[in-house]
Amino acid sequence: MRDVLALDQQVCFALYTASRAVTARYRPLLDELGITYPQYLVLLVLWEHDRRTVKEIGAALRLDSSTLSPLLKRLEAAGLVARARRTDDERSVTIRLTDAGSALRDRARAVPARLVCDGGLGIGELDALRETLVRLTTALTELTEPSDPRGDTSDGSPVHR
Repeated sequence: MRDVLALDQQVCFALYTASRAVTARYRPLLDELGITYPQYLVLLVLWEHDRRTVKEIGAALRLDSSTLSPLLKRLEAAGLVARARRTDDERSVTIRLTDAGSALRDRARAVPARLVCDGGLGIGELDALRETLVRLTTALTELTEPSDPRGDTSDGSPVHR
């Protein structure tokens, strides 16, 4: 009979250790680019669609502004992004890639491929894993976060998980 409280039977522990292993594998790859893993995630959002508000970036990454602001300041200090207050709404700050931030994208293209090569899983397996994790995240988020019909959190702010 399986012990449901055994550590090696816990999905949460498997996710935790996998997350730590993946992040640890990313570290030397991102060190070559001069960025951290959280900074890489911000850049991924901007490489997908440049000129986003802080609120949009936070929603995409599920980070609150108190977590995101220091990341953006460090990226700005590194010359990879620029911040500007919107003229139509001074409370809103738009983040855009600098030329250096855009150029870093070409060097970063090798990062996902290296993880695929090093991870011991094929592309199909990684895609299936990602899709399963997205479904799990969506299901659990719907249970834990109050939302309005548009899918926003109750106060419209992104939530850090």
